[in-house]
Formats: sequence, C-alpha cells, structure tokens
Amino acid sequence: MSIDQILQQIAPLPTASLEQLKEHITEQPFPKGHILLQADKIEPVIYFIKKGIARAYSTTEDADITFWFGKEGDPVLSMKSYVANEKGYENVELLEDSELYVLPTCELRQLFEQDIHIANWGRRLAEKELIRTEERLICRQVRTATERYRDLLNDHPDLIRRVQLGHIASYLGITQVSLSRIRAELR
Repeated sequence: MSIDQILQQIAPLPTASLEQLKEHITEQPFPKGHILLQADKIEPVIYFIKKGIARAYSTTEDADITFWFGKEGDPVLSMKSYVANEKGYENVELLEDSELYVLPTCELRQLFEQDIHIANWGRRLAEKELIRTEERLICRQVRTATERYRDLLNDHPDLIRRVQLGHIASYLGITQVSLSRIRAELR
C-alpha cells in the first residue's frame, strides 16, 4: 500500500500538506520477529505498514496476551507515547518480513505547529485509534469467543491464513484447544 493511500485514509490532506508530511517519512524493511515497539519505553516513531503483519501484546507471568493485529495500511504506534510522550504499555512484534514507513514523532509534532491540516490529520489518527481500541474492548466484553472468531473471519479472513493459531487464540481470549473446537463447529 502506498504512503499516499495510507495517509489519506486517515484523513484527507491538501496536496501541499501531504507532500510536506511525506518529506519526513522514510521506508524501511524489517525481518520477521523484529520487535518494533517495547513496553515501558517512550517510542519516538510512528510506523505505517506497507507490507507485512504485526501483533501487539502484553507479557504476563504466564503468557503473552495478544490484543491487536495490524496489516497493510495500518498505523503502528504507542498511543501513550504519541499523545503524552510517556512510556507505552505494549510490545509490537512483526509476524512476517515487513516493509514499513517510518515517521519520527518529534518531527510530526513540529509539523502540527506549522500546518493546521497536518495537526487535524494527527487528531484524526488519534481519534481513529481510540475508536478501534474501544471497539476491541467492547467486543471482548460482550461477545462470545465464537462470535469474536466469526467476526475475525468475516472482517479479516487473511489473518487466519497469515497468523499462528496460538496468537489468534490469545487475541480471542481463549486457549488454542477452545479455538480448535470453535473452528471444528463452524466447518
């Protein structure tokens, strides 16, 4: 996915603002297994996935708990670092060899001061991420594991092919055995 498509899907920008923003974005490859973001660290950049897939997770004594997947076109950022310039909560791991666009947050903050269109774009980025987080939280609280799996199949069928079942089970808040049972029931 091109950087123009990714930026404009967050919020439309006038051509001059789009070009100014793109001047601060670089493209970088990363290998499968690379940890993009680390918990308890202020993250100085925002990523956008050109190609690849990522998962956000938190580590407990017993296991890693996956709570987000990102794929082509998605931003990857620590909201706490982005909004408050504080240490984030999550780790983000690449699940495939990936190509990412990289935007330093300090440079983006400078652009916010210079261009109201870019400042509004940054606000829309935060709003969209807030809504996605809210949707995941509410879904986890009110829908059954079978409903959550069915939603995943309908909304993101490619994730099932590209992500290990253990990560999907963790994302759904169930064991891998329960996921196998759900998958068998839906066949």
